Amino acid sequence: MTYVGKESTKAVDPKNEKFADLRALRHQIEKYHQPAADAAQAVDFVWPYLGHEDRHIRYAARVALEHQPPAAWQERVLAESNPQALITGAVALTRQADPALQGKLLASLDGIAVGKLSETQLLELLRVYELAFIRMGEPNLESAEIVRLRDRLDSLYPAGSDALNRELVQLLVYLRSPSVVSKTIELMKQPSQQQEVDMSELLARNGGYGGSIAKMLANQPDLQKLHYAFVLRNAREGWTAEQRRFYWEWLQESRGRSGGASYQGFINNIEQEAFDNATDSDRLAIEAFGLRKPYVAPELPKPQGPASNLNLQQVLTLTQTHLKGRNFENGKKMYSAARCVLCHRFAGDGGATGPDLTQVAGRFNPKDLSESILDPSKVISDQYRAHTVITDDGKVYNGRIVAENDRQVTVLTDPENSTKVVDVAKDNIDELRPSAVSIMPQDLLKQLNQDEVLDLLAYLLSRGNPQDAMFRK
Repeated sequence: MTYVGKESTKAVDPKNEKFADLRALRHQIEKYHQPAADAAQAVDFVWPYLGHEDRHIRYAARVALEHQPPAAWQERVLAESNPQALITGAVALTRQADPALQGKLLASLDGIAVGKLSETQLLELLRVYELAFIRMGEPNLESAEIVRLRDRLDSLYPAGSDALNRELVQLLVYLRSPSVVSKTIELMKQPSQQQEVDMSELLARNGGYGGSIAKMLANQPDLQKLHYAFVLRNAREGWTAEQRRFYWEWLQESRGRSGGASYQGFINNIEQEAFDNATDSDRLAIEAFGLRKPYVAPELPKPQGPASNLNLQQVLTLTQTHLKGRNFENGKKMYSAARCVLCHRFAGDGGATGPDLTQVAGRFNPKDLSESILDPSKVISDQYRAHTVITDDGKVYNGRIVAENDRQVTVLTDPENSTKVVDVAKDNIDELRPSAVSIMPQDLLKQLNQDEVLDLLAYLLSRGNPQDAMFRK
C-alpha cells in the first residue's frame, strides 16, 4: 500500500501539549460518566458543554447526561434554544428518555433554523431524526408534524454535499417522500465523480503497474450511487416505469464493476429486496421488461384426487366446520398443484402476474377467498383487470397492461409467463376496452379432492404459518 497525497506523513509528537486544556476538561466531565449523588448538580455542570465547539467535549457531556435520571434533564433539553446544545441533548433524549416524548422532541427540533447550521450541524440534526425513529418508534406518517418534517427535508434535497445527500435520501425514503425517487434517480444519472488519478505519480511509485492500477480504480463502483441504489430498494411508491427500468439496468451494469469478494452478493441482496418491496404491478413490469429473470416453477406436483368438482356453496359449507386439523405441507403442495404458484407470490415464492397472496387473510375471510378462486370474474380489481386491444390491421390482444407511455402500451398475453408480452403502438390501436373476464382461470379447484381443497384454503389463510391453529390436531 502506498499513500498518494500531499498531507504530511511525519510522525505525530506524543508529547504535544496543544490540547492539554481540552483533555483536562474532558476528564472533568467524564467524572460524571456514572450516576451522581446529586443529579441536578451534575446536569448543571455538564450542560454548558453540550454546545461546545469541540465534538469530543460535546460527546463527553452527552454521555454524562445519559448517566443521570432523564427526569432531571429531559424537559431542559426540549426547552433548549441553542441549536448545537439542543442537537447534542436530543441524542441523549432518544437514547434514554420515554419514547412518548417523540412528538415533543420533533416539535423542538422543528424550531431550529436549518439555514443557519453548518454542514456538520445539519448532519448531526439529520442523525437525530434517524435516532428518534429508530429508538422511539415509527411515527404516524400522516400526522401533521411528520408531513411538515417531510416537506422540510424535501426542500433540502438534493444538497450540495454527498454526505448530506446520503442522510437525506435515507430519511426521505423512510418518511415516504413522494419526490425522493425521482430526485434520486436524477442524481444516479449524473456522471460519476471518480477520484482523479495522477498517472505520473502512479507510474513513478508503482513502476509499470501504474496503468493497471488506474484501470482498476476506474472500474470501482461509484459508492455514492451505490448508496442511493441501496436506499431506494425500500422505496415502495412513487416510481414510473422509466425509473424502474433505469434502476434495474443500473444494478445490472454495476455487476460488471470490481468490488471485492462480497460485492456480487451485495448487489444480489439489493436486487432481491427491491423486488420484494415493489408493488405487484412493478414486479410484473420488471420481469416483463427482461430486467430480472422471471419466476420458473419447479415441476408441478399432481393432486391425489379424485376430482371433487365442488361448487361454491359446497366449499363454503365445508369451510364452516372443516378448517381444523388441516395439513400444512399438503396445503403448500396444493398451492403448486392448483397452479397458483405460477401467477402469485406467497411467502416470497411464486410468479408476479397476479397479486401477492401472503397477506390475503388480512383482506379475505374464508367465504371471500373461496369465491374469488371459484368465480374470479365476479369482482375484478382495476389493478389486475385484463384488456382487449384491437389494432387497425385487425390483430387482437387479450391480457393485462403492464406498462404504458405516450407512445405504446405493453400487454401481457400469458398470465403464467411474464415474458409473453407485446408492445402495441398507440397510433395503431383501433379499440382498447376492459375485459369482463378475469385473466385468472376458473375451475382451478375442481381437480382437487375435498381434503386437498381445505388444506389449500387453510394454507392461504395461515399466511404460511405452520403453527396456525388450523393445523393443530
